[in-house]
Amino acid sequence: MDDLATLLGRVALRDRAAFPRLYDMTSAKLFSIALRILRDKGDAEEAMQEIYIKVWQRAERYRPEQGSPMTWLAAIARNHAIDLIRARRPEAASIDDAFDLASDSAGPEEDAINASEGKRIDICMQTLESDKAEAVRRAYVEGLSYQELADRYKVPLNTMRTWLRRSLMKLRECLEQ
Repeated sequence: MDDLATLLGRVALRDRAAFPRLYDMTSAKLFSIALRILRDKGDAEEAMQEIYIKVWQRAERYRPEQGSPMTWLAAIARNHAIDLIRARRPEAASIDDAFDLASDSAGPEEDAINASEGKRIDICMQTLESDKAEAVRRAYVEGLSYQELADRYKVPLNTMRTWLRRSLMKLRECLEQ
């Protein structure tokens, strides 16, 4: 059986046979995320089509060293569902509720661990220069490519790669303390 990282790599290479296997392995989880956020089965089913189009289009952006494939896929599903809510009714409270509903936690113990880790990451992110921290968030949370970030910050592609690499090294050092 293929693992998710391998399947994502094959999808990035436009392997049409790998895509249905990836869908079979991940659709239940991604559907539950979309359903929890959108609160409507029809909307969630519609969102799934768009989510998997994004997965097909962005698979080459996944980097195994940056996190698990399911976390990357869940972020796409969560972000897409939240974007749909924003498009429907841009009320801040609804969006905050959607973030809360998108939590993947299994219970109070995991919630506490995740909250603690989240605080540590936030503290470490504050050690970065603001533009570098924003670039890290856009790359690894929002899924923007290096080229998209280079264009956004008006720097050469290799400069953006260097920014991100150095920022991740600084974050790793901070988290290891």
